[in-house]
Amino acid sequence: MSATILTSPVKPRIFVPGKAALDPGVERYVMKGGGTAAFELDAGDRIELASLEGGQPVEVAVFGAKGKSDLGALGLKGMAKPAGIQRALEADGEDAARVRFGLYRRGLDLGRAKAAHVLTPDAGPGEIVTLEAERSVFVVFGAPAEPMVVWDQTPPSDVLIFIQRANPRLLNTARLPDPLAEPRLDILVNIASAESFEVYEGEYIQIIDVQGRQCSDFLAFNRKALDEGREQGLDSVTTRTLNGAAYPAPGLHSKFFDKDRNALVEIVQDTVGRHDTFNLACTTRYYEDMGYFGHPNCTDNFNGTLKSYTPISALSGWPAINFFYNTNVDSHNHIWSDEPWSRPGDYVVMRALTDLVCAASSCPSDIDASNGWHLTEIQVRVYAKDTPFKRSIGYRMSPDAPLQLTRESGFHPRTSALTRAFGEYRGFWVPHHFANAGAIEEYWACREKAVIMDLSPLRKMEVLGPDSEQFLQGIVTRDVRKLSVGQVFYTTMCYEHGGMVDDGTLFRLGENNFRWIGGDDASLIWLKEQAAKSGLNLNLKTATSEVHNVAVQGPKSREILRQVVGTPPGRPTIDELGLFRFTIGRIGGVAGIPVLVSRTGYTGELGYEVFCHPKDAPKVWDAIMEVGKPLGLQPFGFDALDMVRIEAGLVFGGHDFDTTTDPFEAGIAFTVPAKKEEDYIGKAALEKRRANPLRKLVGLEIAGNEKPSHGDPVFVGRAQVGIVTSAMRSPLLKKTLAFARVDVTHSALDAKLEVGRLDGQQKRLKATVVPFPFYDPEKKRVRM
Repeated sequence: MSATILTSPVKPRIFVPGKAALDPGVERYVMKGGGTAAFELDAGDRIELASLEGGQPVEVAVFGAKGKSDLGALGLKGMAKPAGIQRALEADGEDAARVRFGLYRRGLDLGRAKAAHVLTPDAGPGEIVTLEAERSVFVVFGAPAEPMVVWDQTPPSDVLIFIQRANPRLLNTARLPDPLAEPRLDILVNIASAESFEVYEGEYIQIIDVQGRQCSDFLAFNRKALDEGREQGLDSVTTRTLNGAAYPAPGLHSKFFDKDRNALVEIVQDTVGRHDTFNLACTTRYYEDMGYFGHPNCTDNFNGTLKSYTPISALSGWPAINFFYNTNVDSHNHIWSDEPWSRPGDYVVMRALTDLVCAASSCPSDIDASNGWHLTEIQVRVYAKDTPFKRSIGYRMSPDAPLQLTRESGFHPRTSALTRAFGEYRGFWVPHHFANAGAIEEYWACREKAVIMDLSPLRKMEVLGPDSEQFLQGIVTRDVRKLSVGQVFYTTMCYEHGGMVDDGTLFRLGENNFRWIGGDDASLIWLKEQAAKSGLNLNLKTATSEVHNVAVQGPKSREILRQVVGTPPGRPTIDELGLFRFTIGRIGGVAGIPVLVSRTGYTGELGYEVFCHPKDAPKVWDAIMEVGKPLGLQPFGFDALDMVRIEAGLVFGGHDFDTTTDPFEAGIAFTVPAKKEEDYIGKAALEKRRANPLRKLVGLEIAGNEKPSHGDPVFVGRAQVGIVTSAMRSPLLKKTLAFARVDVTHSALDAKLEVGRLDGQQKRLKATVVPFPFYDPEKKRVRM
């Protein structure tokens, strides 16, 4: 059997963002650009690899019987050394650690293997390599990558891997992913059963949904309390109270406590994000009330497996963490459930915060959707305390996209040394605020001195080729033909009905070189979909992982960066750089770190953004901080950013606009010039909406100090006329301010409105429509 290469438009089973979900029998994986992946294949298994953006080579090493190199089992030939895979395995990442351990536990020596190359750098977008195994093998893939500098538009891209198993019977057999390290315990929880086990403080507990859509209830008891004759297990009420969480809702708390308020476990990794922490494990009563007498249940299974642990007593219903159980509470306060979101190999990792006695089940419910109507096994692994798990949760660009775990930006080594207050934002860890400061202090630093903020989660897409200008002219609302090299546009892109896909900035790096920077994956998906339809001569490359950036904002930002960044002749200096322009230079002299600096920002102040490769990010941060600290430069978190951007009248996707909102309703009508003659997606709908607006984004000044919340209703009398989209208390203006989207009949300046709290009727906050931006409405500070 030989390898075959299928080129566009033939794309069997290949993931296209935004399209219908793939056949659930096909396993889907993402190999990061510069990363690696490994799989066991049986005879007849078919594997497909695709780099949708093209240009990403893939290296393959295959091990057969007795650990010998066996490329022929996949129809491949090659005598090269697997140098690309070797480089990828030297990286500090969980995919590399898992592959290294997979090789180790099988006794395989990569140094003795031969490598073949597929998906060469010349491969175009959408090309597919299809391989079929003639016999059982262990195959290792690598996606070699070289660092991308700011003027080299060839970033490494992710490779999508799909496996179709030849033997359908094996789809119903546990096919476990390789562990990250040698587990101390590796326990298979059989269908409709439960297992108990003991864990020491600091160890990691991994609960794996082997085949997907199978729930697992989890219990944990404080070992020390048991030894003292007291039963202290996970308590949902104490946990909810100490976490300050508005449960019940789907998801997991960061930590779980017993009734004595002792923390028992903390969540380290979660690839699903949809669990139940407020219901009991299933009980005899549940099945009896449904007419299924004698049906096995998790509570009885727990009673059986825990009976040897004194003083744990049998219960008729165990409070548990219900991993992978998809439940929620509707607007009528009714609990509902549906099939789990979990997919084969999804898991949760917890760290034991004290010695524990634990139990985990494979839920036996086959009478409802809670286990997808089909029962399978659960795997439990316990790892030593020094296992290198990083905190992460699952993120998907779209519901049908393969899973990615939360990433750390190139600046994370510096920001994480200054705060532990991180949250997940669009698949990245971002700091909310910094230790010994806080949002208010950071806010004042931005308004009076200068701040530095990690904005690496912004999505970047390179649009390249002779037809790139024509393509973008038909996508974005601004007139791209008026964009000069070295200039930046703030613009929007819209769906056919006029609703917004995303807002963002468009950089023109060259005659045929553009870089889109948006806030959401929706814009990248939309660009790819339209490029596939266009038939134009262009190439799209996602560069989010290869171009990271910090914002340096505030009155002293120019004074700081002029001492940090040098530019060559022909490029503007920091002092010469105009608003919405960029320059390319270096930090540290002619052989220093290459950076791109744009005069853009999201704060309403004089400010810049500095872009670099992730490997250089710590040095970029250090260089800026060294010069800036004597001038009052402070790190800046997302909490303070939300304050300054509302004051400055800057909208935020998911709050102030969504796919139902056009740019006029979002308060950014200037991004839709009436004089743009050429057609673009959504133009006809926008022209109609411009002529007949129904809603408008307005500024509100709210009486008193109480801050409304996103989504609070806005009233005139008993009639709701809009909703609050963003709100803040302004330290500088000493007012409570908000954005609200309201009916145009109540959008005039000085209109009197009310914001509803509680049920909207019992409590009202007086509000007046006022102009926005609230701060520096003439943008004088930005233009300093």
